[in-house]
Amino acid sequence: MISRELLKRTEFYLLIVIVIISTVLSIITNQFLTLSNWFDLLRNNSFLGILALGELVILISGGIDVSFTATATVAQYIMGIVISRYVGNLFLAFLIPGVVGIGLGSINAVIIFFTGVPAVVVTIATLNVFNGLLQFITGGKWIYSLPVSFKNFAQINMLKVSRPEGWPATLSILVVFWVIAILITWLILNRTTIGRKLYAMGGNTEAARRAGFSVFRLMIFAYCYMGFLAGLASVVQAMQTQVIQPNAIVGRELDVLAATVIGGASVFGGRGSVLGTVLGVLLLAIVRNGLILLGVSSYWHKVATGTIILVAVIVMALQRKFRSEGA
Repeated sequence: MISRELLKRTEFYLLIVIVIISTVLSIITNQFLTLSNWFDLLRNNSFLGILALGELVILISGGIDVSFTATATVAQYIMGIVISRYVGNLFLAFLIPGVVGIGLGSINAVIIFFTGVPAVVVTIATLNVFNGLLQFITGGKWIYSLPVSFKNFAQINMLKVSRPEGWPATLSILVVFWVIAILITWLILNRTTIGRKLYAMGGNTEAARRAGFSVFRLMIFAYCYMGFLAGLASVVQAMQTQVIQPNAIVGRELDVLAATVIGGASVFGGRGSVLGTVLGVLLLAIVRNGLILLGVSSYWHKVATGTIILVAVIVMALQRKFRSEGA
């Protein structure tokens, strides 16, 4: 028997939807339910998955951030310049984007806290400021000459499965970074005091302030953590493409927001889970992968993403309304 508690969880219904869609796609096309396709799906969406975890923390805290793609772009470009022109060190390739991301995230938190301007307005502004300055300073030039160590690291595979019909199916090391981000985010939200405070602040900021919580410190942590994961995601994206473009990441905001919202993270704050976010990313990835395998035009990918997030927001609003009426 399915417990009532399980029936109340967004993750349960997400899992059902994923199973249904996967079953239908496996019947329609024999390419979907293969190890190579699933390994590629995980690799190609690791970047999106890492960003979604950062946005999850922001939404739980009661805020929102749409500037993370610009943060990731700036962090990635600075990293690319340093390792391609000065010090081709793999450690710096991960350190620099993290530091830059934390710095840009703190700018968002400080502006939002001290001005009282809604987070969505501030981060839309910083999205354009960060990206605009980068485009102006760099002239939109691409970086191709990445170090050999950077390229070799990206080609490491954690799992290799031989297939009699062709090339072996390989699981990229880039997926490991997503897994690490999942574990760290889960520990922060479920096993630390700051995680419980973030949920409390997102549920009722004024009540959290009266309870003695430092709202400013919590906001700094949330936005800096988003910046840190944006930096990590930028490295993963650069390793996937092996080229750094100052305009490649900006524009993916909807995908990240869709994954977190359909995963159960409330745009009103105080709700959300790591499992739900991971399932949200997988749902979007499966839908997009299925459309590609079926030869559907890429224009419909955006339609599908927009429809999914619209349905998720409507369901969330109805749930909020019913809970308030029940109280």
